[in-house]
Amino acid sequence: MKRLRDPQTGCEWDVAQSFGSIAPYTIEEAHEVADAIARGDMADLKDELGDLLLQVVFHAQIAADLGHFSFPDVVTAISDKMERRHPHIFGDVAEGGHHLWEQIKAEERRAKAASGTLDGVALGLPALMRAEKLQNRAARVGFDWPDPQGARAKIDEELQEIAEATPETLEEEFGDLLFAVVNWARHHGIDAEVGLRKGNLKFERRFRAMEQEAGEGFAALDLEAKEALWQKVKRRDG
Repeated sequence: MKRLRDPQTGCEWDVAQSFGSIAPYTIEEAHEVADAIARGDMADLKDELGDLLLQVVFHAQIAADLGHFSFPDVVTAISDKMERRHPHIFGDVAEGGHHLWEQIKAEERRAKAASGTLDGVALGLPALMRAEKLQNRAARVGFDWPDPQGARAKIDEELQEIAEATPETLEEEFGDLLFAVVNWARHHGIDAEVGLRKGNLKFERRFRAMEQEAGEGFAALDLEAKEALWQKVKRRDG
């Protein structure tokens, strides 16, 4: 990567990149890693992890070019963090676990002057994932429904607000509904991001089966015929 970004002998495209221009590729590669895992394709996972690692190296080289830090600094930082957050493994603390991990993370946020409960939840996360993280943070300080029923009732409230929304507020109200659905899922111990990913895969699988069943004439079928095909595929899919 250092050679690729050499201003005189490197690749013109690589030299022109910045943290901001590379960030979307980093996110895309992380999703492709998740996709390979979901498909159970270990050969593809190996390749996708390499692509993701390249993104880390790329960002580190940009930082090195700007005089901020280098790739070894990145490795040292994460190694130090893992040791710091696992004192029951690497230190002299007798007991540990997730509660200790969260306690240490909270102390690290305070040390960075990130005093707000919601500070540090990355803006670049997928929206469903970020919603769940925000809700979990709020729950730690007692701002949460005591049971799933309260979260479920909130969905009905948000549906009513959508029905009463103006064109100017409709998008925001749909966002509130999705946020409420994530909260309800969280109360059932369901990761909304994973759940939606599985729903996407199910739809894709069934839709492809519909197309295969109908052949080249699928697009010309009316909605009633398509719905009949969908129900047939759904019964077969289980």
